[in-house]
Amino acid sequence: MKKFDKDRLILGIAAPVLAVVGALIVTALVLLATGKEPFHAFNVMVSYGSKSDSQVYILNKATTYYLAGLAVAVGFRMNLFNIGVDGQYRLAAFFAAAVGGALSIPGIVEIPVIILTAMVVGAVWAAIAGVLKVTRGVSEVISTIMLNSIAGIVIGYFLQDGRLGVLDKNANMVSTKPLPSSSHLFNFSTATGPVVGFIVFAVLAGVLYWFGLSRTRFGFDLRAVGRSESAAQASGVNVKRMVITSMLISGAMAGLVGMPTLLNQSYDYGTDFPTGIGFTGIAVALLGRNNPIGIGIGALLWAFLERASNGLEFEGYDKEIVGVIQGVIVLAVVIAYELVRRYGLTRQQRQVGAELAAAGRPAGDSGSDDKLEVPA
Repeated sequence: MKKFDKDRLILGIAAPVLAVVGALIVTALVLLATGKEPFHAFNVMVSYGSKSDSQVYILNKATTYYLAGLAVAVGFRMNLFNIGVDGQYRLAAFFAAAVGGALSIPGIVEIPVIILTAMVVGAVWAAIAGVLKVTRGVSEVISTIMLNSIAGIVIGYFLQDGRLGVLDKNANMVSTKPLPSSSHLFNFSTATGPVVGFIVFAVLAGVLYWFGLSRTRFGFDLRAVGRSESAAQASGVNVKRMVITSMLISGAMAGLVGMPTLLNQSYDYGTDFPTGIGFTGIAVALLGRNNPIGIGIGALLWAFLERASNGLEFEGYDKEIVGVIQGVIVLAVVIAYELVRRYGLTRQQRQVGAELAAAGRPAGDSGSDDKLEVPA
């Protein structure tokens, strides 16, 4: 048992290490090809990204990226590609902001109402893709991409002066009615700036994600459907219901993505509200291999690279090099995990063959169902 745990740990660590090393090598070659010195660039990134104000920025950005990664990961665990997290969180944040701006109740009640509104809107919007998949066989990839566009159209329709929007004549911008000060969520004050209080909710979401998928019957059924729909259905799992339920949960999680910005920073939804976080969540979920701790590390890494790009720009490097690094890391992670998985399977087969040879049994008869799996 100890040997199994040791092998599993080594293989689990080898994949991300191999991915990071491979990404650094490729990035260094790209920098050399453009006539830039790679080691100086890496030093600038580390120095700038480790400053106290950068640390605050990284934590705040990583909070939203982490929630987006969790939303995507819920679908990934059962082979559902929820590409619509971007539209789900924006639509959820918009209606949550509209509801919050229209209410005039104590903050201790209004904040939960705003969060629940966002989760319900996100869940309902994601469920559309789930229903289309189980009733009409529409791929969730296609439907969620289309729903992203429709969400933008819906927001554009309602976010107008005289509807759910309010025109700020001084700034010439339209936004929802600002949330009352009583519904502003707490922040953690630091010497260089506040850390959004919603980071606490993000941690709780990660714990619930881990518990729900690893310690409940629902999580077992969800993972079973992801591995084999036919086998899960044969064992009594209602696959169609699981598809809709997982999309509901993924959408509800997506609804939380815009809450750090809404409740801790902007306090309204305007035309400058952050976009594209849902697509970043896909990369973060891939980096973290759908594991809550791995997703957290991936979110911090992504936020660090974004922050470090500013330091590179000050030193005369092209800011776009960070985009190259991010893309190479995602590609390297996919390749590295596949290489480690194949190595793990080959190593397992050799160990089983050696044990059978020592026992004097045929190589095809293992007499055991024990498996060595690379952590997913």
